[in-house]
Amino acid sequence: MLQVNNIDVFYGNIQALHGVSLEVHEGEIVTLIGANGAGKSTLLKTLSGLLKPKSGDVMYLGNKISGKPAQTIVKAGMSHVPEGRRVFANLTVEENLDLGAYLRKDKDGIAKDLDHVYELFPRLLERKKQLSGTLSGGEQQMLAMGRALMAKPKLILMDEPSMGLAPLMVKAIFEIIKMVNAEGTTVLLVEQNAHMALSVAHRAYVLETGKIVLAGSAKELKESDEVRAAYLGGL
Repeated sequence: MLQVNNIDVFYGNIQALHGVSLEVHEGEIVTLIGANGAGKSTLLKTLSGLLKPKSGDVMYLGNKISGKPAQTIVKAGMSHVPEGRRVFANLTVEENLDLGAYLRKDKDGIAKDLDHVYELFPRLLERKKQLSGTLSGGEQQMLAMGRALMAKPKLILMDEPSMGLAPLMVKAIFEIIKMVNAEGTTVLLVEQNAHMALSVAHRAYVLETGKIVLAGSAKELKESDEVRAAYLGGL
């Protein structure tokens, strides 16, 4: 579904990604783990068209999308849940969700998907008329995920969905990620909570200083001494 071929990405003169290659197959949850500053968010921003690779390319459903504008990529069926939620604080929950569907014209489908988002996140239904800036961190994360789902993506990119959340809320968010995947949406997950990420993923990559250093099934990486020492607290 997604193929990243040897991409180099720069911020000015500073190289953030060095020859990164990875693939995501339809129906999978693939996770990308790594320390802060490893380049994980940079990779997701490149995939969703917010950054352009200097070399290499990104193929999505057989088409080259690297260098295409973000809205074209969303239209093709890829949504991005950004790090730090990025909800529109001065708009209501419902208005944020409506914005997620801004490229769609199928009114009946949009209404159906809105109902489904409220099924997945009952808390959002309770707060639908509330300004999203007044929500808790966990509720804002649910809203960011719901907004991305309103675009009806085939592939959803999630950047640090558990960041800054209480353990119970983290558990709830990961249950929803599994549910979304079970309903047919492919997931590429960037996550610092390596233990949780590897427990829901099918496959995983480890990114260090802008390079992929390990790849394999989630089970293999969970059992790797290297990964345990670096990311799982020696568990």
